[in-house]
Amino acid sequence: MIQTLFGPPPKAGVLERLQDKMAGAVQKTKDNVVTRMDDLLRGRAQVSAEDLQKLEGILLSADIGARTAMEIMNRVRQQAEQEQRTSGAEVRQAIQEELVGILERASRGPRSVPDGLPFVVMLVGVNGTGKTTTIGKLTNYYRAAGESVLLCAADTFRAAAIEQLQVWGQRTGTEVIRQKPGADPSAVLFDALTAAKARQTDFVLVDTAGRLHTKTNLMQELAKMRRTADRLIPGAPHEVLLVLDATTGQNGLQQARQFTAASDVTGLVITKLDGTARGGIVVAIARELGLPVRYVGTGEQLDDFIPFDPRQFVNSLFASPA
Repeated sequence: MIQTLFGPPPKAGVLERLQDKMAGAVQKTKDNVVTRMDDLLRGRAQVSAEDLQKLEGILLSADIGARTAMEIMNRVRQQAEQEQRTSGAEVRQAIQEELVGILERASRGPRSVPDGLPFVVMLVGVNGTGKTTTIGKLTNYYRAAGESVLLCAADTFRAAAIEQLQVWGQRTGTEVIRQKPGADPSAVLFDALTAAKARQTDFVLVDTAGRLHTKTNLMQELAKMRRTADRLIPGAPHEVLLVLDATTGQNGLQQARQFTAASDVTGLVITKLDGTARGGIVVAIARELGLPVRYVGTGEQLDDFIPFDPRQFVNSLFASPA
């Protein structure tokens, strides 16, 4: 069993495909932010204070957030003054490195688990963010790496959620542990973890209810599930991944705050990144909450799903046209 969420390093050909997927996922944000930045900075031997103010506005347009944009530009100004890095190319490079730094500071590895015990991943998020689809893609990703997976249909609030997860189970050839709609989610989780331990399954992916993040009862339900998991497998869930729709922008940041407070979120999955020009929300969440992005959805297909690498993300944004 692999001891992390990500599996072995990709081979050269696979790495190139991952880079291509990331480049496609950030294209709208690149057009919105970096292209405008380049138009402003191109050929500048020295960037003015007015130019720096305009750059801050460009960062804001990507949903990076006022506080994060201000922090980035203040650090860029300091570097420009202290190190005399004042040309357009140097300021561009400084912004690029600041973005990488924010994302890398939020990065941390997932917990490891002893051999013979399943790695338990609970997925949380409001309805409509692509949570169930993400579970399907994540299942496909792990199975392609040779790992065994069991799915837990703990979103018993909506009967359709159980059916949707079963569809993904069929598509990926993965068993789904379920009960009747309205059953206690913790009871379903108990069954799933008991089965996974007996079979020495590598991963258990747990779907949870996606009601509004302001609902207190949902948060209590998630807390109960965490206690159930820890009783059966000490330390579980090993990851609580919050699924966020990139197109929701700053609303996604508010969701992240609510879920983090209630369910100890350990990482993020960003969906629909290819559908927004405001991909800076990834940076805002990393800066505001210190949460690492684990995966990114890059399209509609089952394999449009990749591990997130901070430098690859930023380099794809700033890459020059071929």
